[in-house]
Amino acid sequence: MKFTRMVKPNEVERKWHVIDAEGKTFGRLVTEIATLLRGKHKPNYTPHVDCGDYVVVINASKVKVSGNKESKEYHRHTGYFGGVKSEKLAELREKNPEKLFKLATRGMLPKTKLGRAMLKKLKVYPGSEHPHTAQVKGN
Repeated sequence: MKFTRMVKPNEVERKWHVIDAEGKTFGRLVTEIATLLRGKHKPNYTPHVDCGDYVVVINASKVKVSGNKESKEYHRHTGYFGGVKSEKLAELREKNPEKLFKLATRGMLPKTKLGRAMLKKLKVYPGSEHPHTAQVKGN
């Protein structure tokens, strides 16, 4: 009889992936990032263990958005009455592409402590320079 082997947290091997976002479609790129962060691309994927890899996204400000999504709004609430703040996708892409990628990826990850741990492995940079060359070079 064969059993499904569950990976323990100390047995997980993590790799570093560098993704160049220049000219790529935003939604498709974010789904790929979420898959890498969760570890679903690995044969030993275990749902209750963080077995995902680190993801470094470069050229995040040059990502392409298809359709009429430039006017899409991201909402948040300050906690005060009338404290709903909205930001358009186009503004976020110009001012803070890191926040844009984190918001979109967070929606595709589990809404638990595990999902928050997975999101910490996402590193987003608006330009082509990033400080993780030492980690990435080994792959």
